[in-house]
Amino acid sequence: MVPAGPALLALALGLWGLRRQDALWRDEAATWEVAQRSLPEIWHLLGHVDVVHGLYYLLIHTLFEIFGAGPAVLRLPSVLAITLAAAATAATARRLTGPMGALAAGLVPALLPVMQRYAQEGRSFALVTAGVAVATWLLVGVLCPAESGGPRDGRGRRVGYGWRWAGYTVVMLGTALLNWLSLFALAAHGVTVLIARRSGQRAQQGRWLAAAAVMVPGVLPLVLASRPQAGQVAWIPPASAASLLGVTAMLVVALVCARVPRPAGTGPSPVSVGLPLLAVPQLGLLLASWLVTPLYVDRYVLYSYLGLALLVGPALGWAVRTTGAYARRRGWARVPGEALLAGVVAVVFLALLPLELGLREPTSRTDDVRVAAATVAALARPGDGVVYIPDQRRDAALVTPSSFRGLDDLALAEDPVSSGTLYGVEASPARIRAAMLARHRIVLVSDTEPAALPPAPRDLVKRAVLDRYFVRTATADTGGRRVTVYERAR
Repeated sequence: MVPAGPALLALALGLWGLRRQDALWRDEAATWEVAQRSLPEIWHLLGHVDVVHGLYYLLIHTLFEIFGAGPAVLRLPSVLAITLAAAATAATARRLTGPMGALAAGLVPALLPVMQRYAQEGRSFALVTAGVAVATWLLVGVLCPAESGGPRDGRGRRVGYGWRWAGYTVVMLGTALLNWLSLFALAAHGVTVLIARRSGQRAQQGRWLAAAAVMVPGVLPLVLASRPQAGQVAWIPPASAASLLGVTAMLVVALVCARVPRPAGTGPSPVSVGLPLLAVPQLGLLLASWLVTPLYVDRYVLYSYLGLALLVGPALGWAVRTTGAYARRRGWARVPGEALLAGVVAVVFLALLPLELGLREPTSRTDDVRVAAATVAALARPGDGVVYIPDQRRDAALVTPSSFRGLDDLALAEDPVSSGTLYGVEASPARIRAAMLARHRIVLVSDTEPAALPPAPRDLVKRAVLDRYFVRTATADTGGRRVTVYERAR
């Protein structure tokens, strides 16, 4: 019953404010638009962009076909994924520590604001986290001493591991196909297996290597196919000082929690499982960012927080037990450990409540595609031209086409579906300039904050034409977007 409490809490927090007043931010808008294409159209797209998200797009496409498109349908898989991750983390910790520490470990991913954020987003990161959580539970099941005492065959060999290793292989392969950066979790599991080998679990090393030998070739085609599309992550800046400080702080907390005493045993400990799962993905992604290309974004290794939970949970369980024992020695009223833990959870929840409320506001993400589209509908007139800087801001028209009815996209040469792209293919700068000069009114959709990347040549032309030949007559900043109306100067 230990996993039930964390699962119920994660589910309740995930469903709370799930719709966010139907706001969609730019990443969710990509999922929303692609998932509503036909299967041949999705396949055509993956040959050009977003092949790393192909399996996820197919999943959401299927759900949209069954239940219809809607923000709740888009985000519900992520809610269920974090619910599963919390339950699997508690079940994993139950094999490594006592019930109190296991319960606390499962509550950590349920309460972490970063987990709550991605539990309510229509992207694949929560599903990847659930996959890693289940795979970790399967791995610990073959390493823990409780399983070592299981049935044996006529030669004295333990039996019953085959289904776990098969399940581990399938789950990790599926997880890697959702996001191949989850292979850092495979490496972390390798460290855990290597530590277990020193504790007498030598046979499991060969089985883990066999599983890895299936997974790596299985995901290699996806890795190779994504390399020509590497330009999609060109927006990622080098790892900032804040990122380094955050990773350092987590590792310090983890190391402090690792000092908590635990009962002697020969099997894996929370430290041997949790510390690699936290450190290897975080440090591995940082190292790749320094040596290869900037790539560090915490959501890419969201699953590493499960390692933190496996360390914080047992430490919190130990603190609860120690506090209860101290109270009994002092002759104070006896308080059950579960009640003490519930009190800690209540205090943490209340302390995090401002963050939790903020995450459920429509303004909590970078932008809101739908409110920007509504602003266009309010300011534009039929027959106006519309341009986007950069062209990715066309997502507002793709998600809410009714708001752009009667407007002419002056830069678009080939639509997204036929071109197999997310935002379509724009015409040459000269053709864009000519189309803009033929209009009396133009609506510009852009960002309120300038992009980190240098503007594209087409965007320079759009801006130059507007500044030289047009006069700004209306501007509205809303939902992280800026909608500006220009009229031809007299």
